[in-house]
Amino acid sequence: MGETDPDAELVRRVGQGDEAAARLLVSAKLPRVLALARRMTGERGEAEDIAQEVFLRVWRHARRWRPGAARFDTWLHVVTLNLCRDRLRRRRETTMPTLPEVADPAPDAARALDESARGRAVAAAIAALPERQREAILLVHYQDMTNIAAAEALSVSVEALESLLARGRRALREHFRNQEARDD
Repeated sequence: MGETDPDAELVRRVGQGDEAAARLLVSAKLPRVLALARRMTGERGEAEDIAQEVFLRVWRHARRWRPGAARFDTWLHVVTLNLCRDRLRRRRETTMPTLPEVADPAPDAARALDESARGRAVAAAIAALPERQREAILLVHYQDMTNIAAAEALSVSVEALESLLARGRRALREHFRNQEARDD
């Protein structure tokens, strides 16, 4: 790997038990881990539980981390994806009733509801994609990973990732075209 890992020194310090380094690492990486977990699971509480488990694993495994095989950020995304997959598999086994949404009484509630509905529609469409397409879309478009980093996180070639992205984007376009046709 030609480039150096910008997190290597911080991870090394975490591995030595440096609590300040652990706090720095968590504050730097937590927003992206939470965002990915929330987009994958669709639930904030579950995303927080996953993030907690991710950083427990970082703390436990930092001592054995060896830079060079993969960037720490890529490993972090792989761990997050795997924990999300596990949660989603378990969720399929036990379904819970959904709670009704409470309307926002704020003056701008109508616009917020429209935006929220649009966001839920996009999230639902992404969630309906096959697992690998969904993961590729989330890593590249929502986690701002490069194609190379996302391909590495998914253990596929860049060409395979680009194919997953193309199929996922096509499926999303088709979904919203069909939705639009039904609404007309």
